[in-house]
Amino acid sequence: MVKNSFISVITKEEKEENSGSVESQVFYLTSKIRKLTSHLESHKRDFLSQRSLRMILKKRQRLLNYFSKRKKCVIRN
Repeated sequence: MVKNSFISVITKEEKEENSGSVESQVFYLTSKIRKLTSHLESHKRDFLSQRSLRMILKKRQRLLNYFSKRKKCVIRN
């Protein structure tokens, strides 16, 4: 539901241009995290999915750290 409203606001051209931005990557990873979490609720012993979930969480955390540092630099300048 949230994903559809976010994507509908963005036009196709903007989506192609901004697909590499930190915000869109974080949003994409968050949606993957939600899907994997719901999958793991019903398949508790799927260890490969657990591993990929941990990897995605780490990647999103690194992006959020980078984003917060970048925003601080922009505010200071």
